[in-house]
Amino acid sequence: MISHGNEGDSAPVYILAVETSCDETSAAVIRDGREILSNVVSSQVETHKRFGGVVPEVASRKHVESITWILEEALTQAEVQPQQLAAVAVTQGPGLVGSLLVGVVAAKAFACALDLPLIGVHHIAGHIYANELVHKLEYPFMALVVSGGHTELVHVESEGSFRIIGQTRDDAVGEAYDKVGRALKLPYPGGPHIDRLAHEATEAVTLPRAWLEPDSYDFSFSGLKSAVLAVLNQANMKGQPLAPEAVARGFQDSVIDVLVEKAIRAVRKFGAKQLLLAGGVAANKGLRTALETRCRHEGVPLLAPPLSLCTDNAAMIGAAAFLKYRRGQFAALDMKAEPQLKLEAWSV
Repeated sequence: MISHGNEGDSAPVYILAVETSCDETSAAVIRDGREILSNVVSSQVETHKRFGGVVPEVASRKHVESITWILEEALTQAEVQPQQLAAVAVTQGPGLVGSLLVGVVAAKAFACALDLPLIGVHHIAGHIYANELVHKLEYPFMALVVSGGHTELVHVESEGSFRIIGQTRDDAVGEAYDKVGRALKLPYPGGPHIDRLAHEATEAVTLPRAWLEPDSYDFSFSGLKSAVLAVLNQANMKGQPLAPEAVARGFQDSVIDVLVEKAIRAVRKFGAKQLLLAGGVAANKGLRTALETRCRHEGVPLLAPPLSLCTDNAAMIGAAAFLKYRRGQFAALDMKAEPQLKLEAWSV
């Protein structure tokens, strides 16, 4: 095993990381797996807003346009020369295949040109280990992953050892937020707008909670989305439109109740020392507040990254890559982008 860069007098380990799994083009330089020297992110939200969601072909073209200057900017901001790098890391999956390919090809070219080891990283491992950039992790811990494409409870028994104990059976949380946002005629992405409206609301429309089987840690949000549409349609047919704030509050309360309850139950069942929040929806103020309150009551430390590290970024990929770097687990230059890459299989 390669020694940790902060131990003894060993030279610092600089990893150049690349993230292009969806609609953010990002590159970062991370020192010793924990310190962010640069984290450059170019978002495509404005581009995709007019389509009401991410268009894969448009996303991959935008990555092609941005990737070169993003890589240059990351090295410039970090004040690190290419020859000082120890490895190149890149999101291998999951994600949109066209978007993933742009990052994978760029990282391979960089690694090949400089004769550097290549590290393929699982996108969700990145979201989880974004927390290590700002917190000290204690094992075993439970991670609640909430993003546009993922809703999972992940038990991490030891460093880099992942076991999914619960996941969504249909829509991910972020996906449900976007669909409800469209129904409420809110701009894309819907999540931040629903969160804001929910905080402004003085009342909430009553909506169902999908608890599933008594012992299940899985989630389901498609029924809740359908319930929102039904409530809106009934109100419109009666000529009594509902206040968007009340619908947003009812929807968000339902989502948060289920996420918080199942996460806390999992923490208790598996003896986790910490609960980690991870993924783009981790920026949701309502969810953060509810989890903080409940974790304080339960005596469970809640760890969450700052908002800048919740959404897709390359710094989190560099943090997760360090797990593989320390163990010398490098990828071959024929590594493929894998849109359906499994988290448990990526474990170190």
